[in-house]
Amino acid sequence: MVFEQVTRHRDAVIASAESRGKNKRSPIVERTDMPRAQRVVVKVGSSSLTSIQNSLDELAIATIIDVLAKVKQRNPHIELLFVSSGAIAAGLAPLGLSRRPKDLATQQAAASVGQSLLMTRYTETFARYGVKVSQVLLTAQDLMARDRYHNAHRQLERLLDLGVMPIINENDAVATSEVRFGDNDRIAALVAHAVKADALILLSDVDALYTKHPDQGGLRMSEVRSSEDLEGLSIGSVVRAGVGSGGMVTKVKAAQIAASSGIPALVTSAANARAAFNGEDVGTWFHTTGRRKSVYGLWLEHLADIEGTITVDAGAAAALRRRRSLLAAGITEVTGDFEGGSAVGIKGPDGVEIAHGLSSYSSDETSQMIGKHSDEIEEIMGENYDGTVVHADDIVILEESVES
Repeated sequence: MVFEQVTRHRDAVIASAESRGKNKRSPIVERTDMPRAQRVVVKVGSSSLTSIQNSLDELAIATIIDVLAKVKQRNPHIELLFVSSGAIAAGLAPLGLSRRPKDLATQQAAASVGQSLLMTRYTETFARYGVKVSQVLLTAQDLMARDRYHNAHRQLERLLDLGVMPIINENDAVATSEVRFGDNDRIAALVAHAVKADALILLSDVDALYTKHPDQGGLRMSEVRSSEDLEGLSIGSVVRAGVGSGGMVTKVKAAQIAASSGIPALVTSAANARAAFNGEDVGTWFHTTGRRKSVYGLWLEHLADIEGTITVDAGAAAALRRRRSLLAAGITEVTGDFEGGSAVGIKGPDGVEIAHGLSSYSSDETSQMIGKHSDEIEEIMGENYDGTVVHADDIVILEESVES
């Protein structure tokens, strides 16, 4: 199982690798700090790189490259990581497809064709500015398995040390439906976490997050300081249909992933890219809401396959928030079919999910323990059952979810 590959030992190994001279940068707090950022992850969506005919938009590509290249020319010490969507979209026209395919096999075929076309354009155009680039293709497994995560982190760090700009995309040509990220917004947030970026910039054809659709009089949200600022928003109303797999919902969630791990994020349009690096008041700025998490915690919060739900009473919910283990005595309900070691969602008495954790027992075993104390459990089920359903080390407390 995936969780077996994700251990605390990995965090110790990676932390050691990351600590070599990478912690001396002053944090980026406000958007006005952006001109002094030294490591930035920039993600550009398919809608900003392809034309209405589902082919590469040469002008759009040239424009974003011009911005990134001139940022590097202005600040030779800045390190940029470019997460680029568009591989599937770029492969549609050469394959004679009029729209994004729904089946995985055809998506993989389009990505295989489109990725080479996209990288050819990037390599040739960046070269005119004297910028060296490389292709880095990642799957979800690369950020979940210990050895793969370490290798991906080491590769990205080495490329940056050599003055190369990594151009990153999900490896759609080989990823299976079970382990796909599903959108490059989230992969950008996870890459930002992996390389300890100063900031994450998410670019698309939408210039900001709005209180409601701009055509309906919605106002731009200049900043988001907490999940409370997003309450009541119909984020899905500003999603635009097109060749991409994301939308405003995925960008908000990606920005929250970064912000919850101590990395500020900016959501804006590709047309505002230059202004974003200049620290101008464009887009929506997501302030950090937490400190950097362990890789294990990030996986458990955002990547783990949640196989069931455990509902707890008010006392257990309060204990969880104090980073205590979940005991059977505080459980009121168990739903889903899961085995011991599976990732589960934990809900409070109001039905709101407050945590993810790895259950020590199966759903059947946990159901038999509901509301019971350790001595009762041992008497009924045997001495191997102590009533600690989810250990504190295997629990991550969630930010409030965004209504979509």
